[in-house]
Amino acid sequence: MSRFRVSAGLALALAGATAAFAQADYPSRTVTIVSPVATGGTYSAAARIIGAKLEERLRQPFVIENRQGAGTVLGTNSVAKAAPDGYTLLVAGNPALAINATVSKSLPYDPVADFAPIYFVGRTPQVLVVNAALPIRSVAEIVRYAKDNPGKLNYASTGAGTVLHLQGELLKGELKLDITHVPYRGASPALSDVAAGHVSMMFVGHSVARGMIDAGKVRAIGISTKERDDNLKGIPPLAETGLPGFDLALWYMLLAPARTPQPVVDRLHAEVEAIYGDAAVRSQLVSQGITPGRSMKPDALRAYIRSEIAFWGAIAKKAGVAGIL
Repeated sequence: MSRFRVSAGLALALAGATAAFAQADYPSRTVTIVSPVATGGTYSAAARIIGAKLEERLRQPFVIENRQGAGTVLGTNSVAKAAPDGYTLLVAGNPALAINATVSKSLPYDPVADFAPIYFVGRTPQVLVVNAALPIRSVAEIVRYAKDNPGKLNYASTGAGTVLHLQGELLKGELKLDITHVPYRGASPALSDVAAGHVSMMFVGHSVARGMIDAGKVRAIGISTKERDDNLKGIPPLAETGLPGFDLALWYMLLAPARTPQPVVDRLHAEVEAIYGDAAVRSQLVSQGITPGRSMKPDALRAYIRSEIAFWGAIAKKAGVAGIL
């Protein structure tokens, strides 16, 4: 046998042993899970629930760190540039991994190439709400009111190029409505103006809207996902009320930097899979408005990100917000 073959065989054996050791030894210190938005909300809730269970199972601290800024770009990019060792993870969703690819002029990270997807965490439906004084209780009545009152309907969002803006644009296109976009700096002030009658309607997270819906200040027309939501009993999917096939949501993934050792990615995937098998954990996620995700292999997760970039990119271009950030 030649010296080259011996050396090559030894190198392969050492690589295999190193990978196995990395998996067996991981984690040996604190792991940080970055949420690229402000404290609170579903990103942080998902990271906190998963992190607490990983800490319990792997016997090392899992710390949640909120790094907000630049529409999720700051925190997301910090993980893309982090050491690929499994000690810095990310919980991110369609804004960071799909929408920013189109609405940002120059994104400092590649949503597909710069990350190693670990697990599909889940989806959060949005609620379409209208001002309670409007004579609108269904999708059909939105269309009728818009035709009878041209130019009077408008909708609020959390800013140009955000998920809520693009959901509004998709609704506008699907129903062929003449409605004006009114951007705000946050969901709460936007919702307050819908309740006050300054704006007609908006898509909004149910955790934000639930209080005003219960108080009768805004009326819920439907939720944005095809599945019903246990947290919003009595509010049907828009797909059942005049918009067949309508199925949009905020979604979240757990990711590591690209080139993180595959044994580490595999171990994290297996651990989260086991965590999701616990009915109590799934109940926790649901209580936070998160429909738990399903197991998907890394290649399938990358394909999903690519498809979402194309989907939201088409809406953003039609809305004229490509490259505005």
